[in-house]
Amino acid sequence: MNAERRILIARVVGAFGVRGEVKLQSFTAPLSAALKYQPWLLVHDGSEREMSGVRGRETAKGLTAFLPGVDDRDVAEALTGAEVWIPRSRLPPPKPGEYYWVDLEGLKVQNLEGIDLGTVSHLFNTGANDIMSVAGERERLIPFIDGQYVQSVDFETGLITVDWDADF
Repeated sequence: MNAERRILIARVVGAFGVRGEVKLQSFTAPLSAALKYQPWLLVHDGSEREMSGVRGRETAKGLTAFLPGVDDRDVAEALTGAEVWIPRSRLPPPKPGEYYWVDLEGLKVQNLEGIDLGTVSHLFNTGANDIMSVAGERERLIPFIDGQYVQSVDFETGLITVDWDADF
């Protein structure tokens, strides 16, 4: 796989059944979208291998998949912890007003007064909303709520403007 920026889309969390199927923790929405971004780069124990022809399904317990060459439970179980990566270019363009978290990482963040708060380190979801972790002179956790806290995202200038007190 080329040197382009990669996106983590899933992680193997264990075996499923006795025929070599694996359980996946998918980071895509919907969960099954991870299956369409093939080939995958499977990273495990310091090695990487490109993988095409993965078949899978969404079950009541999450996403499961058959990986080529994995045909028994012991082999599937040994892959626990493996990560599934794809190049960023495989993702479809986001809809207007939507963003891929990976595209926000590294952007500068400043408040309405023009005070530099730092850069986006990463984002995460609390269940209630998404949170933007901003690394500067200290870490700030800012809710990523468009129009309320996030006023604008400008990829051309690499700047996110937020309604956030610098002392908070």
